[in-house]
Amino acid sequence: MSKLDRKNHWETVYNTKNPDEVSWTQEVPQISLDFIHSLQMDKSARIIDVGGGDSKLVDYLLNEGFENVTVLDISGKALERAKKRLGDKAHKVKWVESDILKFNPQETYDVWHDRAAFHFLTEPEQIQTYVELTKKVVDGHMILGTFSENGPKKCSGLDIKQYNEEAMEATFQNFEKIHCRTEDHRTPFNTTQNFIFCSFKKA
Repeated sequence: MSKLDRKNHWETVYNTKNPDEVSWTQEVPQISLDFIHSLQMDKSARIIDVGGGDSKLVDYLLNEGFENVTVLDISGKALERAKKRLGDKAHKVKWVESDILKFNPQETYDVWHDRAAFHFLTEPEQIQTYVELTKKVVDGHMILGTFSENGPKKCSGLDIKQYNEEAMEATFQNFEKIHCRTEDHRTPFNTTQNFIFCSFKKA
């Protein structure tokens, strides 16, 4: 799927479906918060939520006093939704509308968080582009959540790439794995999706 096709796909999703109509919605992104808290970061830490869309992770980070949060998504509509929900707090966040494969930030990040964006990269060259980007812009820690080998093989009509702990570690060799755990995510329509989450430290 081309860059334009990917963008059109996600703009259509966010233009036509409410949060309770998409599988990835979480009222409380608890596992992501648990991983971030485990890093014991200063409130000034530079945190980016990759593929954050209209996820509520940013709400919780702001409420906890984090001052340097960036949300990236390929869909401008998704970011609009998040801004509208946050209201006056939205100006405290850096919003980036970009395909992750074309992202070229001028800053580095202490925490790179990605729940369910990376697994949409299924071609070796796409994965390598992502890996090279993280080597370049992640100064501290990375938290990745993808579908596990017991999870779905598709999401939103698109193929995904499943991972286990060993595959995660082998993919990100410039990072030292800290911890991995699996999670059963309950979707808004009461189905279950098995994820694997791993935290890494820049080697």
